[in-house]
Amino acid sequence: MLVRPVAGRTPTIRLPRGAVDAQIHMYLPGFPALPGGPPLPAGDLPDADQYRRVMAWLGIDRVIITQGNAHQRDNENLLACLAAMGDVARGVAVIDEDTAEEEMDLLAGAGVVGARIMDLPGGAVGLADLEAVDARAAARGWMLAVQFDGSHILEHEARLRALRSRWVLDHHGKFFSGADPDGPAIAAVKRLIDDGRCWFKFAGVYESSKSGGPDYADIARAARAVAVHAPERIVWGTNWPHNLAKTSEDYPDDADLTDTVLGWLPDEAARRLALVDNPERLFALPPFEPAED
Repeated sequence: MLVRPVAGRTPTIRLPRGAVDAQIHMYLPGFPALPGGPPLPAGDLPDADQYRRVMAWLGIDRVIITQGNAHQRDNENLLACLAAMGDVARGVAVIDEDTAEEEMDLLAGAGVVGARIMDLPGGAVGLADLEAVDARAAARGWMLAVQFDGSHILEHEARLRALRSRWVLDHHGKFFSGADPDGPAIAAVKRLIDDGRCWFKFAGVYESSKSGGPDYADIARAARAVAVHAPERIVWGTNWPHNLAKTSEDYPDDADLTDTVLGWLPDEAARRLALVDNPERLFALPPFEPAED
């Protein structure tokens, strides 16, 4: 049985006002998992009410909801989640070259600002459709969230350099075979960032770390190298609700994870970039305006 904590110790690292959680999934009743993807997360559905409590706990003001693999190419759950969260949320949807312009209009009107490429098992649209999705996204001014096994990044570098959209390399690059901070894979990440359209997302460290927690030293070394190279291109996400967790014992402590991952950024100025300024640029968000009391 899995019970997700939605409150606890306040993170030692205090998030600045306007902080953006750039990577979560959310699931509402009435939207079953579809063939081709994974099942819905274990435990109670991680819905808007649960996530609002996580926002209050960690100090998050805004959020990017990414279409979950469970729903494949059907964005109806994402649209419902965006409606439930209101103006603090924007979305990353799944589209392809056949997505109707009417659906694109609907997605944009609901707060979708990007499209997802997921080239791992269970993903709905992979690298085979990269250029087609990029063309659709670029025409709308959307970004791309691109996820694949970064151990093969050299094979894909030329295609990634040709993208027209702003895009983010997801989940610390998902270097399943490891990544030496001075090695060719991280050098490729730096080149892609230097091209001017690539960002790098700190999220889901536990999904590809070989050394494991609590410090995830292997991913930390690579992440620090990228952050030192381009602090203006880092964004951060909780990866809530940690879909790989099946039991409460497997579930990470979000305050500990926040402190660990944000601790890889060298100072408060770098954290403000990663949490406020950088995601505003990547996701084309309006400047943060605190709600009136």
